Amino acid sequence: MSGTVVDALVHFARVAPDRVAVDFAGDTVTYAQLDAWADAVADDLLARGVRAGRRVSVLGGNSLEWCAAALGAFKVGAIVAPFNHRMVPRELAELVADCEPAVVYCDAASRPRIDEVAADGRFSVLAFAETVTPLRAGGRPPAARLSPDLASPTAIVFTSGTTGRPKGVIFTHASIAGVMHDWMLMESVTPGRLRPLLVLPLFTAGGLVWGVCRTIHGGGTLLLQPGFDPAEALRVLVEEKADTFTGPPILFEQIAKVPDFADADLSHVTTAHVGGAPVPVALFEQWRPRGVLLRQLYGQTEIGGSATVTVNADAPGHPEKCGRGTVFTRIRVVDSDGVDCPAGTPGEIMLRGPGMTPGYWRNEEATASTLVDGWLRTGDLGVLDDTGRLTYVDRIKELIISGGLNISPAEIETVISGLDGVIEVAVLAAADEKFGQTPAAIVVARDGVTAEAIVAHCTERLADYKVPRYVVVSTEPLPRMASGKIDKHVLRAEHADIADTHERVR
Repeated sequence: MSGTVVDALVHFARVAPDRVAVDFAGDTVTYAQLDAWADAVADDLLARGVRAGRRVSVLGGNSLEWCAAALGAFKVGAIVAPFNHRMVPRELAELVADCEPAVVYCDAASRPRIDEVAADGRFSVLAFAETVTPLRAGGRPPAARLSPDLASPTAIVFTSGTTGRPKGVIFTHASIAGVMHDWMLMESVTPGRLRPLLVLPLFTAGGLVWGVCRTIHGGGTLLLQPGFDPAEALRVLVEEKADTFTGPPILFEQIAKVPDFADADLSHVTTAHVGGAPVPVALFEQWRPRGVLLRQLYGQTEIGGSATVTVNADAPGHPEKCGRGTVFTRIRVVDSDGVDCPAGTPGEIMLRGPGMTPGYWRNEEATASTLVDGWLRTGDLGVLDDTGRLTYVDRIKELIISGGLNISPAEIETVISGLDGVIEVAVLAAADEKFGQTPAAIVVARDGVTAEAIVAHCTERLADYKVPRYVVVSTEPLPRMASGKIDKHVLRAEHADIADTHERVR
């Protein structure tokens, strides 16, 4: 796969200069303006000694400056390594030590925290307001067109760290272009027609790769928001005619609760992918009357973000499935010996495709254990049916082993989420003297939902050993990662002693 995101930016700046490239909550830049802005940033970086292969980090909330800084870094051949702007100095220091950036761009809110990390002078802190915003008018010489090795790194996206310290997933020029080409073939995208709504943070793969890079590769318009506000997201979907929206179930659930949703015409939304967490079947039915066919996807950052999604023809009859892969991406389900499982038998999901990472940044051990014989070990449990359709079951490490029986937290979560009044739920493993482990449910619900009602609801729908023995009902939202997924790493720490601090409900 040839080409880079810079090639696409330069191309569309030439053939469609006046087309809006990014619309940030009403503040717009055209392709010609964005290309000139990125050239100016690139010229400034070169003057500061930043060259190909050096790391350039970006720290801050979603903004046009964020996009311009990243694209300017791409233009000089630097490796963009964005940081989570919600991190504290200790966490940022770990990422700095890992990727060793030459410079870190930041917004005003993030400046004090990154200044604390930069006290020893290892890198330069460049504030958006001082170094990127003034360059918006362009006026610098066009950046030299580089011809990089397409297998070389162009971005490092740090994982959410649900199992510990974040790992830096390497994206290459080829892997980004490859996964975009694969996706555009699957969705029959017409160049210039793409209008994705992005409410996720730019520092994630969903932001940098599937927001900025996908839009520019397709010559479309990115409808970028500062964050997720359900009512504003619905307004943009309706009034700005966004045609593409992807995210975890909570985004779709919250939008569906906006009063105006009941009468919204969303028939122009041709691509609505939902995944990253168990998807309640009822959610599909909420969106269908609005003209939107939700389709479940499955993927990981290490495979480019998305590996498979249910095709349109299958979605109505198989909402719980995640598709058969894509044009170029393949799926296997294997047992503990690496042997392919028969249809209907659960095993570890293995993936291979053009978006697959070559490895983790400066982490050979993790790379060797994850990339095996040309396949990506996902650590996820799944099942293929006799037609090759994938059903995601759960994270293997999150399975609850109770009396020798495997229990999927996701299955219990799906059941509990179907109880009226339940807003969100997470199921964890609690210590149990008799069975080793037993399910514990942390439930956020409206007044009137009791632990007894939750147990009764589960008893009617689950085998006895799957029914939670501990139930915590709360009105406080569950902690979430930047991707929108529930942060079970935090929840496990908060409820590590649940068997000692709470009474069993059965």
